[in-house]
Amino acid sequence: MERVMTLAAVPSPLPLPGSVEIGESVRGEDVYIVQSGCGEINDNLMELLIMINACKIASSSRVTAVIPCFPYARQDKKDKSRAPISAKLVANMLSVAGADHIITMDLHASQIQGFFDIAVDNLYAEPAVLQWIRENIPEWKNCIIVSPDAGGAKRVTSIADRLNVEFALIHKERKKANEVDRMVLVGDVKDRVAILVDDMADTCGTICHAADKLISAGAIKVYAILTHGIFSGPAISRINNAPFEAVVVTNTIPQEEKIKQCPKIQVIDISMILAEAIRRTHNGESVSYLFSHVPL
Repeated sequence: MERVMTLAAVPSPLPLPGSVEIGESVRGEDVYIVQSGCGEINDNLMELLIMINACKIASSSRVTAVIPCFPYARQDKKDKSRAPISAKLVANMLSVAGADHIITMDLHASQIQGFFDIAVDNLYAEPAVLQWIRENIPEWKNCIIVSPDAGGAKRVTSIADRLNVEFALIHKERKKANEVDRMVLVGDVKDRVAILVDDMADTCGTICHAADKLISAGAIKVYAILTHGIFSGPAISRINNAPFEAVVVTNTIPQEEKIKQCPKIQVIDISMILAEAIRRTHNGESVSYLFSHVPL
């Protein structure tokens, strides 16, 4: 039976940028390369592509790219003239480099799976989020799940149904790509614990405005639960000044430095979900169990 090899992309000690050397034989092996779309994103993406190609031409039997946070996932459509569809370009690059399979988590839009001609497993943080809510929010039965924009309504209704609570959403009107003009709350949050749920937070302008809106509408406490915590620019100072009880993110992106700067940030560990997905993929088992369960 084939062995499974999991490679984590690490900077090369060689002086040449992008130099990659696989330290042992991968001939005939089932290779999994773990690299998230964060930090120096372009360097990391290029490193991943080179590693995939290095394994492929070294005669590995299958190469799977495990990408917890898919890079350029928000550029999935032409939203204005002459705009690129970068998510499609990244999909093409991964395929051309030689990837046979992609494992990722909470894509910004599920349709990105259709950009690939190879198998894609889009895992969900939802089971881990539900577990965190039940274990860490004592008043969760009196909570309301809130989407900070209309696009996340499907994600929010799914969580609300599983918890058997109500949901609300906030409609936002934007002036520019990352500036919110005004917000309209649809739903009643008075005297309830509000839980904002979204797939990612970048500069955190939206969720901080949403938190202020929820408090002014009568919410007792406000939590934010996000799959990918990018936290760029003024995000940390905004969270520190916002009325959140906690901002909960998964570790698809490393958060050690951000936690030191902001005590409100808490982390859900999703490494077990990815590890179980790798094990099931290698053994030819179904991965769909992970869509609704957290592995023990």
